[in-house]
Amino acid sequence: MSGIPVDPVATYRVQLTPAFTFAEVTGILQHLCELGISHLYLSPILAAMPGSQHGYDWCPPARISDVLGGADGYRLLREHARAVGIGIIVDIVPNHVGVADPEHNPWWTDVLTRGPASPYATFFDLDAQHSDGLINLPYLGSEDDLERLALDDQGHLVLGDIVLPTAPGTWSPGDTALAVHRLQHYRLVPHDSRRVGYRRFLAVNGLAALRQDVPEVYDATHAWLRELIADDLVDGVRVDHVDGLADPISYLRRLRADLGPDRLLYIEKGLSSGEELDPLLPVDGTTGYDQLQLIEARFTAPTGAIELEETFRAITGIEGDGDAVLRRARDVKQAVLVDQLPDRIQRVADLLTATAPEVAPHAIQKAASLFICACPVGRPDYPALRDAVLVGIDALAHEYPSLTPGFAVLGAAFRDPDSAREALGRIGEAVAAVYGKGVEDVGFHRTARLISSQELGCLPLEPAINRTDFVERARRRAATWPRSMVALSTHDTKRSEDVRARIAVIAQTPQRWRIVVDRLWRLHPPPHPLVCYLLLQNLVGVWPDDGRPTPELSARLTEYARKAMREGGLVSSWTAVDVSAEESVQRWLADLQSGEAADVITSFVELIADAGQAEALSRKALSLLLPGVGDIYQGTQWWNYSLTDPDNRRPVDYTRSLDHPKARVVQTCLEVRRRHPAAFVAGSSYLNITLKGAATDHVCAFARGRGDDPAVVVVTVRLALMFTDPAIRTKAQIVLPRGDWLDAFTGNAFSGTVTAEDLLSDRPLALLERMTSDGL
Repeated sequence: MSGIPVDPVATYRVQLTPAFTFAEVTGILQHLCELGISHLYLSPILAAMPGSQHGYDWCPPARISDVLGGADGYRLLREHARAVGIGIIVDIVPNHVGVADPEHNPWWTDVLTRGPASPYATFFDLDAQHSDGLINLPYLGSEDDLERLALDDQGHLVLGDIVLPTAPGTWSPGDTALAVHRLQHYRLVPHDSRRVGYRRFLAVNGLAALRQDVPEVYDATHAWLRELIADDLVDGVRVDHVDGLADPISYLRRLRADLGPDRLLYIEKGLSSGEELDPLLPVDGTTGYDQLQLIEARFTAPTGAIELEETFRAITGIEGDGDAVLRRARDVKQAVLVDQLPDRIQRVADLLTATAPEVAPHAIQKAASLFICACPVGRPDYPALRDAVLVGIDALAHEYPSLTPGFAVLGAAFRDPDSAREALGRIGEAVAAVYGKGVEDVGFHRTARLISSQELGCLPLEPAINRTDFVERARRRAATWPRSMVALSTHDTKRSEDVRARIAVIAQTPQRWRIVVDRLWRLHPPPHPLVCYLLLQNLVGVWPDDGRPTPELSARLTEYARKAMREGGLVSSWTAVDVSAEESVQRWLADLQSGEAADVITSFVELIADAGQAEALSRKALSLLLPGVGDIYQGTQWWNYSLTDPDNRRPVDYTRSLDHPKARVVQTCLEVRRRHPAAFVAGSSYLNITLKGAATDHVCAFARGRGDDPAVVVVTVRLALMFTDPAIRTKAQIVLPRGDWLDAFTGNAFSGTVTAEDLLSDRPLALLERMTSDGL
């Protein structure tokens, strides 16, 4: 790993596709060098299902994708990256494989054709013992769909786009599809069956979970990675959906042993409010959603969020915060568990009931279900979380006294993990799945007080954070996870960082926003107020600075609205599409993009756009200079107004100039990090900066260094909409640490106590380096 820094300066996430392969990535390496990137961060590189645009549906045997350039293409990329001092982090997917097209997954085909006798049956997390040994495939909308089952000339069973293999000798020309179906090792069942024959990634039928707790499976799925490690072709890995594994801790220990102590190991993991990553995990940190939440909350006006609660309630008749949010979240998760993931709770109940046959099964199942939907942490079976989990179980037992015996069984399992280890693993996986599906996919499309706080890692219930808590979290982060990622945008975020920054400004002018909404509602009464209110905020977030949406943007909004409606399930859904309801909402959305309504939106965007961009620059600087390692998602070195995938995976034009406000912020911040490495790596400190005056709420400032000795001071503007008047900026004073300081952006020197007007003028941030007798 010669020439590549052990401690990353910043990572750059690239989404590989059949049109953007290893060769194209090689072509942007010089661009990344000019930005100051230290590590290239690749999406999955293994061969995937035909036409895959993301690689998370990889298929065995595990090998580097020929579509992306194959092993030779990857090695060439590595050589070029190493030559310019850039390391490579690869995204690995241990939890599942793609099974949508069995023809391209020989393991899955063998399991379907041979059933439990297949040598690959132990590779998958199957559940066939309660189905006469048959593997239930949840591919039917209802039992009536079996009438559409057909048999092709090759003996495959065909249902719409689904093509399934059949066991040898089970079909002949002239046989009926239903007769052949009855002879297979699998059965087609409705999508909401309580007995699904394989664990899926969330409720995605095309992704089947693997059993990484089986050594043979680990070896078969990681041999390619071991080869890269042996040949020094990789500097780190990012583990996708680690909480989907049966035993994340054991898996990560084995992976760390393969990687060695120096290569980077990041995990995609959600953390609940107040939860911290277990310090015993052999990782360098998370992929950064926890820090995304911290930054998002610090740039949200708390009083404005309270006023927006009143607007949301007036429009929808729904309470938007407080206990009402918690109740709705539990209700949504319960509905998702029952309607979309019933197999999860069934398997948990089976295992727990076996540990306490004297307790009524329904009491155990109900208690487990309530706990999964009210769990206080991201995944409850980590040892360090046991006390918090037991407190949560006791609270539920008090809330539901009739289920005390069921909660007692649950508590006993957590107190003695060895007594029910598989059950605890399945509970942990179910908690992660229900939160991901119930809250982030469904719930975030069923509330809309301020949608910038409805993001991965974020909590609509806690949209803002005060200065004291912000400082404390940053200090702990510097002490415990100095290499952990800091994300603002990822391939999974619901909205890009610049869209969220603009939308968050709404909380700085809630009364003007209420006027805008009332006027638009009079001009075009919404067919579904809640869904339309959510769409309106997204529309404002991506609205062009210079006027009307282009046809291309309108088409993107149409696709986003369709996905949002179906994810939320309030007017339509993926399994029960309501074309008429969707069309009425789409017409309403189109009406807002022309005429008087468009004039209203344009006027409001003109009011908030500059503040949104100023805060986007401040946020970008924080993501690169707070404790941790900044992760830059492809294209976000320029303004990027994207919505959820696939909108955020659109091709990036790398021919654009780096003479751009965001690119200059990235370059300058990373140059400073490189000049002062000791101030940012392990052992560095986060130091608070004293602020004085009546307008200090508009400033976020801190220092980085070693111990109590600062080397770099960061000063950024927050709540920028009302911080443009020089007279107001003069009222905010920043007490600089002793010595003379030079601004890396302007070259101006400062010392002592300075006002925001003197330090910043009309700029959103300053980055100060201590001057010495020799200069910097």
